Amino acid sequence: KSDNDLLRFQLDQLEETLAAYVGVKHAVGCSSGTDALLLALLACGIGPGDCVFTTPFTFIATAEVISLAGATPVFVDIDPVTFNMDASQLERAIQAISGNDPSAYPVPRFLKSQHGRDTTRLSPKGIVAVDLFGLPADYDRLNAIAEENGLFVIEDAAQSFGSEYKGRNAGALSVISCTSFFPAKPLGCYGDGGMCFTDRPDLARIMRSLRVHGTGDDKYDNVRIGINGRLDTIQAAILLAKFRIFPEEVLLRQEAARRYTELLDGLSVDLVAPRIPADRTSVWAQYSVLSTGSDHRSRLQRRLKDENIPTAVYYPKPLHLQKAFQFLGYNVGDFPMSEDCAEKIFSLPMHPYLKEADQQKICSVLSMEHI
Repeated sequence: KSDNDLLRFQLDQLEETLAAYVGVKHAVGCSSGTDALLLALLACGIGPGDCVFTTPFTFIATAEVISLAGATPVFVDIDPVTFNMDASQLERAIQAISGNDPSAYPVPRFLKSQHGRDTTRLSPKGIVAVDLFGLPADYDRLNAIAEENGLFVIEDAAQSFGSEYKGRNAGALSVISCTSFFPAKPLGCYGDGGMCFTDRPDLARIMRSLRVHGTGDDKYDNVRIGINGRLDTIQAAILLAKFRIFPEEVLLRQEAARRYTELLDGLSVDLVAPRIPADRTSVWAQYSVLSTGSDHRSRLQRRLKDENIPTAVYYPKPLHLQKAFQFLGYNVGDFPMSEDCAEKIFSLPMHPYLKEADQQKICSVLSMEHI
């Protein structure tokens, strides 16, 4: 085989391996989780004049790609238990946009969109649901709402690859699912990488074209506007090697999370540990707890830092309050659950090889704080 054939083999093998693991017919490797979302939106025909519903409590890439595709993000508040999109809030948001009734739910308040179109003429097209911290959203309900309203659902599984929902794997829960292989993710490469999953051959074909400048029969036959979104072969080879132990690492993550929850439940500490609904599992990309407020969180983080224990806040400012989305005209108070969680949440160390003794020390330091 030529060098090119050998290089191509790595990507083909990764796509086939992960498609089989997820349980779908097609996988399309790409350069990042962000590009995976963009490819999915473009394949679904999103563009100017359209709006896509998503959550404000996530990393900016989820909503950023909606704007990059020329559409308008419309935010939907979260369930405070799962931190994922609240399906009942989604129904209200769809009613507000489709029924042209801004009083029904907070919607973008500008008179003209960035594309010069009247917001009352925004066309609802899709939903990007985020599986935050490794836990899948409630896809049966989200997909049902989407079907009732003629919308598609894209699963942002950047943090949930390896988890399950009602016996189905994350990555197989909507028309297109997207994941990330950024090094900090449960299955991470040594740089950037991503993948789209779908059962539909037409969408897979379009995404394969889009990731290589809209190529047709060959690279100099361009049939649509695309991007330079290929997955590097070296990252494909690394992912194939790491995937061999990935199922074991998922179990180790779940065991570490179980220990955290048991330890925290046994302490007199003002923290709310994450709870997983009985119909799904989490891959525990993060183990995030809720404090009583930002001051309490800061004191706990300082105490842990003094003991050389790292923490992080995902996410300190919801997207509707970010300067980048100021043009949407959202205000403080529009999404109270997202704003409340942003004030209280922080994440403890989490990885497959976390030792029980280290977790005991972490929880012991937390228990020393009585506020």
